[in-house]
Amino acid sequence: MGKISRDTPLAELTFRRYEKPSVSERELVRKFCLSVGLLQPGDSRDVVVDVLHVLLKARQRKEELHSEEIKNLVMDERKRSGLPMLGVASSNVRRQLKRIKDLHLIETNANLYRITEWADLSELFEEKVHNFLLKSVLGRVREYVKRIDEEFGGKEKFTGKKETPEREMKAEKSIFGKIIP
Repeated sequence: MGKISRDTPLAELTFRRYEKPSVSERELVRKFCLSVGLLQPGDSRDVVVDVLHVLLKARQRKEELHSEEIKNLVMDERKRSGLPMLGVASSNVRRQLKRIKDLHLIETNANLYRITEWADLSELFEEKVHNFLLKSVLGRVREYVKRIDEEFGGKEKFTGKKETPEREMKAEKSIFGKIIP
């Protein structure tokens, strides 16, 4: 029997649009996590929100945190907010840290986590996510679209000739009822 290949993406991005930001700290972080795909709509295990929230508060104090410290602070936050202790196991907190790190929003130094270079989230999002990840993913999607057009009857394959701007204009004019030789 042959080997089954798996389609493993090189990068994966999810974006959602929500209403304008609300005022409570945790709700702002939650909507951000939903917007960038760190949290799925309707997810009851939203510990990633608290992990990022704890790290954002630590940035204000320029404090680096170990994953166990983050876990303990997350537990305190959830207890204070009256939220269930779902997903607060050390292994899950480390998994959530990795997911945030994969978006380049946090970094590690000697097993200590912090917001990347103590920067503002808006700056990090623009530099790391928008300009780096998003452009890279969109560029590759464009390559697939172009190749699909070539393979499945784009202008070049359909006519057998590459369409020049002049030929495209003639074809467009003939569609609107004017016959052009």
